[in-house]
Amino acid sequence: MQSPITIRLGARARRRIASEGLRAADVAIIPAAAGGPKGLVLHGLDLWLFGEFLRKAPRQRRLIGASIGAWRMAAGAFHDPVAAHKRLAHHYAHQRYAATVTSADITRNCRALLDEVLDGRGAEMLSNPDHHLSVIAVRGIGPLAQAAGSRWREAAGFLRAAAANAVSRKRLAGAMERVVFHDSRDDAAWLKQQFDAFATRFVDLSADNLRDALLASGSIPMVLQAVSGIAGAPDGAYWDGGLIDYHLHLPYQRDPGLVLYPHFSDYIVPGWLDKSMPWRRARDASLENVILVSPSQAFLAKLPNGKMPDRSDFKAYGQNHDTRIRDWTRAIGESERMAEAFARWVEKPDLKVTVPF
Repeated sequence: MQSPITIRLGARARRRIASEGLRAADVAIIPAAAGGPKGLVLHGLDLWLFGEFLRKAPRQRRLIGASIGAWRMAAGAFHDPVAAHKRLAHHYAHQRYAATVTSADITRNCRALLDEVLDGRGAEMLSNPDHHLSVIAVRGIGPLAQAAGSRWREAAGFLRAAAANAVSRKRLAGAMERVVFHDSRDDAAWLKQQFDAFATRFVDLSADNLRDALLASGSIPMVLQAVSGIAGAPDGAYWDGGLIDYHLHLPYQRDPGLVLYPHFSDYIVPGWLDKSMPWRRARDASLENVILVSPSQAFLAKLPNGKMPDRSDFKAYGQNHDTRIRDWTRAIGESERMAEAFARWVEKPDLKVTVPF
């Protein structure tokens, strides 16, 4: 029987696992990619990771994500992460929209979704003794600094940004900067030394800005409204963190520990605008301590429509919400097979079934 998962290992991670196995105590960072509904296919892994594996060895860990990845990592920082992840998966899958919908409608719906996930207890995430949350968003600069509130200016600004990115990812840095909202107990030192072309700002997470930071991190341009007036953050319009950090190509090698990365893809794309550019996929030393766990092609083939849930489903299913919810719920349930397979591998790692970056 074909495995439901693919495991990629960086060179340092491979050596460490070969000599010591994969121990929860060695895991220092958990990243989570942007990607909207695709994150639902990782639900089983999230439940196992936060509900069982990491609890075997409490220690300070960094949870970092963008968009739905930030929402997943926020759920992981609750005192009861299993209940929080179940709330997130349920309410995300059960979104419903009218046939004609505006960005204001979607923004309101996502705020309500976050309220359900936070359940009035968001402060738990800021006091978790072991898990320190970081949420990545993007702040518009240059023409995008004035784009919020005008659909025409927003569209024009992002078209210019996309054209610049097509020439060079470095040119995108003229249109936006990375903003890391991080647990105030974590100095985020591993990110503060420049590692790419983008300016990076750091803002302490607090009870006053947690929900806005999470909403901003998932605010897809032209789909949701930009978020502004975030407490403690520089003035400006904030959008989806995946624009710069789609799959979170970050300097993981700076941490001596391991990076355990449940991901919906078996490769890492730096930014959302790089999706159609396979030559920009990450293959550098930053991944040397990364363990990337993703659904195999055999697993995906057995999901409804032969693929993981994605944002195009909202259009494909249209007003047939019940069918979409049924299919997404089935995909969420199937994700338990990924967790079971990875748990077996962790118990007795077989390096022969893994692949390098």
